[in-house]
Amino acid sequence: MSSQVSECVSERTFQHQDSLPPLPVPPLEGSLAKYLEAVRPFASEEEYEATAEIVRAFLEGVGPELHQKLLHRAKTKRNWLEQWWLDSAYLELRIPSQLLVNFSGPGPYLEHCWPPAEGTQLQRCSISLWHQLQYWSLIRTEKLAPQKSGKQVFDMDQFRMLFCTCKVPGVQKDSIHNYFKTEREGPSPSHVVVMCQGRIFTFDALCDGQILTPPELYRQLQYVTECCDAEPEGDGVGALTTEERTRWAKTREHLISIDPHNQSVLEAIQSSLLVVSLDDAKPYATPENYTNMTLEALAGNPVNRWGDKSFNLLSFADGTFGTNCDHSPYDGMVVVTLFHYVDEQLAATDGKWEGSASVRPMPFPDELVFTLDQRVRRDIASAKQQYLEMTQDLQVVSYAFTSFGKEAIKQRKLHPDTFVQLALQLAYYRMHGRLGCCYATATTRRFYHGRTETMRSCTQEAAAWCGTMLDPTCPADARREAMLLAFRKHNKLMAEAQDAHGFDRHLLGLYLIAKEEGRPIPDLYTDPLYTKSGGGGNFVLSTSLVGYTRVLGAVSPMVHHGYGFFYRIREDRIVASCSAWRSCPETDAESLFATVSSCLREMLQLATTSQL
Repeated sequence: MSSQVSECVSERTFQHQDSLPPLPVPPLEGSLAKYLEAVRPFASEEEYEATAEIVRAFLEGVGPELHQKLLHRAKTKRNWLEQWWLDSAYLELRIPSQLLVNFSGPGPYLEHCWPPAEGTQLQRCSISLWHQLQYWSLIRTEKLAPQKSGKQVFDMDQFRMLFCTCKVPGVQKDSIHNYFKTEREGPSPSHVVVMCQGRIFTFDALCDGQILTPPELYRQLQYVTECCDAEPEGDGVGALTTEERTRWAKTREHLISIDPHNQSVLEAIQSSLLVVSLDDAKPYATPENYTNMTLEALAGNPVNRWGDKSFNLLSFADGTFGTNCDHSPYDGMVVVTLFHYVDEQLAATDGKWEGSASVRPMPFPDELVFTLDQRVRRDIASAKQQYLEMTQDLQVVSYAFTSFGKEAIKQRKLHPDTFVQLALQLAYYRMHGRLGCCYATATTRRFYHGRTETMRSCTQEAAAWCGTMLDPTCPADARREAMLLAFRKHNKLMAEAQDAHGFDRHLLGLYLIAKEEGRPIPDLYTDPLYTKSGGGGNFVLSTSLVGYTRVLGAVSPMVHHGYGFFYRIREDRIVASCSAWRSCPETDAESLFATVSSCLREMLQLATTSQL
């Protein structure tokens, strides 16, 4: 996807929004047929027949009526799913979202100009931050080219949520506060928040209407670190954002009731361009091993980040970087596009600033100080403790598989993403002796305000192929044919999902229609096979291709007995972040990565011999 500066002034970032097609509703019979096909690998004959009967009863009973109501909703909303998805997938969740919902990733810059080096934190952070602010300016002036896949224009609305956006906790449901405006729409916040040693500072990123230069940003960041080094650690209010959502909401209400000034402090954080975390961690990493950096980004010091912000830029003491982002307002590819832009800019300049070293007169950063009482202090201590316990249970590995990459796979006329997905299926089967229900991300951004659809990659064809690979008597020709059938089926389902003709979001819509009308929940959703196959957010493999750049991502597993598996594919390597819960005796992230690596080699060998 293209993400460079628009060369044509007339093609503005958001200019195609009004011409994008509405999100369609797939045919009911087609969605139910796809659902039955998807659950088949996880069912015995008896289980499958029972589920098929439930689906038949749904199709002959309440299903068509719910579907007609969904079609009516789609006539009145250009995206019938948008608010439902935001609410049900994010804002209504009560689990601690910073660790369980947010996505994160290591900065890619160590692969070229910025290997780990102590004493470089502020200099590098000022340059990196300057590039992030340039990207903000591109969006604000609408000079960021609309993304496209070929000639297909993608929805760009999520880019409005990258900066000046924050989730705010509610007792029943959270909300998204977005303060961003383009220049044509009016003034937009331009201040940055810096968190360091449990304290919070802010300064304007503009001086006389111009973005601060790296030397000027360095001066502001240096002031913050000097203040923090000279005094005790701060109260660490940011740790509250790691809490269960209702508890955090109640603490926030109490915080505001103590002193109205606390509301102003919260507003300053919420409306800020982004949060910069100056962290004293030194998560040494190499281009082959990102484990420590990825773990710090996903589960680092909670007092130095604001977990509800749409964008936390993490700057570590050894000159490396990471990011931690609230998932509610946008999907991972938005911040991946930003990081890729910064990565390209740094690579082109060797990570150096060649401009003026002068610093204009400007105010030093202001410290944002909350008025606290003993209850809030206890809540902060409790939040830190529960977060520490959860992070100690989280296992993360992040390695580069360097035997081959995209180039070798494409030489065999195979799709690189599908290649990794099938390797993951085979690896899970080998490790656990059973198939793994798998969520793979399919983008629906070709539609108005489109986000994602689920692509279930454990197909019947993938299951059959895994069976041949575990059968020592199966000849190579049969394995190759089964593998190619699995590739074709995966590619077909991915294309359909990207065209909004998957079935998971459709089934969610039907469920929510019934729920909103106070109807009994249809048996389809209470059927054990619905959950066993991954429905209702129960996928044991939560996966996503992050892209074909140097930018990587990471998430926690979707379920306790599952894995998170995010990966990027380069010409000569495949880099993956794999997560699991240590308290689950069945799972091990280290073993999964090793087994996936072995399966990748097997698959390439199988594909190579098929060409002879």
